[in-house]
Amino acid sequence: MTTNTEVAPDAAHPDEHSILAERRAKLTAIRANGIAFPNDFRPQHKAAALHLQYGDTDSATLDSEAVNVVVAGRMMLKRVMGKASFATLQDASGIKADGRIQLYISNDLIGIEAHDAFKHFDLGDILGAEGVLFKTKTGELSVKVTSLRLITKSLRPLPDKFHGLADQEMKYRQRYVDLIMSEETRRTFKARTATMSSIRRFMNDHEFMEVETPMLHSIPGGAAAKPFITHHNALDMQMFLRIAPELYLKRLVVGGFDRVFEVNRNFRNEGVSPRHNPEFTMMEFYAAYVDYQWLMDFTEAVIRQAAVDAHGTAELTYQGRALDLSKPFRRFTILGAINHYAPHYSADQLADPDFIKAELKKFGVKPFATAGLGALQLALFEVTAEAQLWEPTYIVDYPAEVSPLARASDSVPGITERFELFICGRELANGFSELNDPEDQAARFQAQVAAKDAGDEEAMFYDADYIRALEYGMPPAGGCGIGIDRLVMLITDSPNIRDVILFPHLRRED
Repeated sequence: MTTNTEVAPDAAHPDEHSILAERRAKLTAIRANGIAFPNDFRPQHKAAALHLQYGDTDSATLDSEAVNVVVAGRMMLKRVMGKASFATLQDASGIKADGRIQLYISNDLIGIEAHDAFKHFDLGDILGAEGVLFKTKTGELSVKVTSLRLITKSLRPLPDKFHGLADQEMKYRQRYVDLIMSEETRRTFKARTATMSSIRRFMNDHEFMEVETPMLHSIPGGAAAKPFITHHNALDMQMFLRIAPELYLKRLVVGGFDRVFEVNRNFRNEGVSPRHNPEFTMMEFYAAYVDYQWLMDFTEAVIRQAAVDAHGTAELTYQGRALDLSKPFRRFTILGAINHYAPHYSADQLADPDFIKAELKKFGVKPFATAGLGALQLALFEVTAEAQLWEPTYIVDYPAEVSPLARASDSVPGITERFELFICGRELANGFSELNDPEDQAARFQAQVAAKDAGDEEAMFYDADYIRALEYGMPPAGGCGIGIDRLVMLITDSPNIRDVILFPHLRRED
């Protein structure tokens, strides 16, 4: 009699408690007979490598070569057919080739007792197997098993293999199960690792030194954001989780490190959305003796290379639309972008603060009372043009009042040498020529303190030590931060930032 259990047998049991009880009973029996969770099995081969090396080898050649293999993995499929059975093991190797290998188990090869023991193994169990490669009549590369061991007993049933984790929130909450069941999810996070490796390699190749700066700050700085607050018991002082590493990285430029970068985790006590996670990853870098024009060219090159290394090409598809990172990125001023995407506004209207305030009200936006013309124009850009910036586009020359750390333009009053990069309607990078005038920086900090006193929770604090560092002299420099999570979203065609963060923040399960 043939018992086909390719569809998870546990799917027939609606009561998970009974499944757990049955599997725990099996575990109890295993404990009684010896070591339940052994750690002496060492696999020597990966499924993907075997497929790459032997996938095109014909059956006769395989038989003549008698290739011995030692593999391990999680049992994802199981077919019991009397004196012979098949099982499919999944290991961590699958990305360029299949990460699964089929096992052929028979009385003749491993004995009746071992085969009977296998028949009581469950989907999700981790097995170790030794044997010889061969191809089945259908041409599938498989292992004739001569030795089989249960390495780890799985107590919980896997989801139905045809549906995986259907609940999106459960995919985020139980990422470990999502990774077991979804090749797409595994591919996404391998692409994320490839992206990070590419960026680090690119930065090293251009003589940037990777550094680490504090994640606990006594003064939150480097960005306009609301921080998480904590308390240091030993020092009896309030501290903040890092919102950006900028001011510490620039202290290193003062100290004589001309090119530094950090792949860092930042924390901002803000909303959760498809584009935002309160804990996120950035790559932030600083270089002496460059300006924001150089930074834009360099940032473009970093992003393009990461796409090529992680995806194979800089020509992507994102949510059904073509996205070409291989072409030179466009550049607009704030007013230039408004004129391009909302041409119905006249020059006089865009120069009238009262008109812009009335227009913003139509979009449900209420600017701060202290907002000047530049900040109002930026707010209008955000509601009229930002979402339309699909192809990579730099928005340049931001107003000084919203750029407290950026160098002022030498030719245009009230403007700074700053840019933000937008792709697919969302910000991906922010950079500028650095303000290295300590007196100007002190005045900008004072203005931020005034804005905070007026109710702007995201305004910056006054950092006296950073001013002291600038007073020692910082060379002219430029710096930029690139959002790694959003970049990986583009490269992997992921619609939600949670799709590219292994363990995104969620409400408590209870």
